[in-house]
Amino acid sequence: MIHQLARSRTQWEGLMKAAGAAKSSFDGQPPAPSRLTEVSGFGSNPGNLRMLTYVPEILAPSPALVVVLHGCTQTAAGYDHGSGWSELADRYGFVVLYAEQQDANNPKRCFNWFQLGDIQRDRGEACSIRQMVEHAIRAHEVDRSRVFVTGLSAGGAMTSTMLAAYPEVFSGGAIIAGLPYHSATSVAEAFEAMFQGKGRSAKEWGDLVRGASSHEGPWPKVSVWHGSADATVKPMNAGEILKQWTNVHGLRANPSRSDTVDGYPHRVWTNAAGEEVIEEYVITGMAHGTPLAVGDDENSYGAAGPFLLDVGISSSYRIAKFWGLTGRPVGAVKKRTADESARKNEGADPAHSDAPKAIGRKRTARRSHEPREKAARSVFDVNAVITKALKAAGLMK
Repeated sequence: MIHQLARSRTQWEGLMKAAGAAKSSFDGQPPAPSRLTEVSGFGSNPGNLRMLTYVPEILAPSPALVVVLHGCTQTAAGYDHGSGWSELADRYGFVVLYAEQQDANNPKRCFNWFQLGDIQRDRGEACSIRQMVEHAIRAHEVDRSRVFVTGLSAGGAMTSTMLAAYPEVFSGGAIIAGLPYHSATSVAEAFEAMFQGKGRSAKEWGDLVRGASSHEGPWPKVSVWHGSADATVKPMNAGEILKQWTNVHGLRANPSRSDTVDGYPHRVWTNAAGEEVIEEYVITGMAHGTPLAVGDDENSYGAAGPFLLDVGISSSYRIAKFWGLTGRPVGAVKKRTADESARKNEGADPAHSDAPKAIGRKRTARRSHEPREKAARSVFDVNAVITKALKAAGLMK
């Protein structure tokens, strides 16, 4: 175990250095100003997370809500710029909500998907995200039957958490380069699940979801995405996620159909009513990241960057389509340049403003008056935990 921990730490440190180097290569480009607005006072916030939203100028009646969870080392604004979710919101008139991790909770800004205190219903980070969802629903008169969640990597694993802990809240989810719910409850197990993968029977995985709440169905529909060359989160995790959710939905292991979309293998599972409830995309040859199709056509969104990979298929668009959000457009997608965005936001600090946006028809946000709890959480340092274990074993001074 000590040997595995040491090897996993080396892999993790290499990944973080690579992420820093990749980020540096993009730093020479003009920064994209954030399109997001921070919201405070959304609840007791036991997970000590930030809430940021994007509400398009033209909002559909009883709009949908998409919750987006970034990956390690990323920010909400950076992931929004790369993934293109706010651009999709402009076109189809739904609200986007980002939960953002803070350095005080995790020094690499990973959501703590492997900490029991953060992945159980009504506790920690999962509870904070649930409070954000409720605040957004009330503030923007969201259709409660159209609330969805997606995330990359640690955000993908936290997406699994939200679907399991609050299945009555979410109609669907999309897990990108993520892991099954409850695949780890410690640092050592997290490294094992990421770098090696952890196999369980479909029933064992399904029981973990069924045991996370008292909900008995219906269950969220799930879209699973993974690169076949992902060395950070082993691709076998996608198969384990499929085992977990096909079991929860009571479906057979074999898909109802297989096809190719934008050149990539795509499998679909349908329920007894013929509804598509689970899908999987394998992005052949892709490493760890969110798949993008960068361009100006209506199916291309976002911008390439670290862990945001232009491979010719827009996962954001395809996920939105799977959820039924890409019906009749309510507005045109406007590809804003950095200068246009800067002029739009001149004199304002969108990262720290909680002023409501103009959204076509006037509406007043119902602000929560619950006191925000400043959780005194200790800094979680992965390296420190592993170093302590190595010292205890006498393998490190």
